[in-house]
Amino acid sequence: MLGAIEAGGTKFVLAVSDDEFNILERQSIPTTTPEQTFEKVFEFFDQYDVSAIGIGSFGPIDVNIKSETYGYITSTPKTAWENTDFIGVMKERYSVPMGWTTDVNAAALGELTYGAAKGKESCLYLTVGTGVGGGAVIKGEPLEGFGHPEMGHILVRKHPEDHFEGHCPYHGDCLEGLAAGPAVEKRYGKKAQELTNNEQVWEIEAHYLAQALMSYTLTLSPEKIILGGGVMKQAQLFPLIRDKFIRLMNDYVQTPDMEEYIVSPQLKDDAGITGCLILAQRAL
Repeated sequence: MLGAIEAGGTKFVLAVSDDEFNILERQSIPTTTPEQTFEKVFEFFDQYDVSAIGIGSFGPIDVNIKSETYGYITSTPKTAWENTDFIGVMKERYSVPMGWTTDVNAAALGELTYGAAKGKESCLYLTVGTGVGGGAVIKGEPLEGFGHPEMGHILVRKHPEDHFEGHCPYHGDCLEGLAAGPAVEKRYGKKAQELTNNEQVWEIEAHYLAQALMSYTLTLSPEKIILGGGVMKQAQLFPLIRDKFIRLMNDYVQTPDMEEYIVSPQLKDDAGITGCLILAQRAL
């Protein structure tokens, strides 16, 4: 039996599966303090005899196996979780192998194995919601170096009609500061779902996301780009992003058919938890 934790900034999704990734039980709990949240995590996993656990966590996290703080959540904006030894706390309770990466790397792994990028060797997964985060899998392995990608914090050119100063507490007008859900809400004074019919909102949103996807494509050349998260449930964004992406590229490099290249998650909200189960199997 495999265990999985998709540790998001708003909620944790906990699951157990058989060795073919058929989910036998799952539970969603709110992300509160580390003490309260781990108590609920233990209540769930104490019921099962798991052979390994895969964890995809909100970040920033330390993924460098040589680091003294490997397995920690580090300089997160969620201050209660700053410098939390996630893997250490879990290992104290469960003496099983554990896989560890970011929540978006886990989602990319899930989509590459069973979702929109199945049959490919690489993909990039970008979530646009409360924040903006990106993960990539290259030749079947999550992309990591001394740390992990922080794709939501790249700089983008401002839209000429956008006078919003940005929402990111670290960088102001980076991609997350301009395109995440809270940035949309702060710019217009309404939540994204209340702005569906406002064309300018999505014109500006697509302006930023297309620039980001151009940068990722020119840097990593992923075979598929998958866009998830709450903001991307605005389906009208996809054609706008594809059109702007084509214009930005200006035929500089040959890219696949846009309808097949920039897509929504095939696993929908199960991409992350599926990737975590795969991490568990790999750890085992």
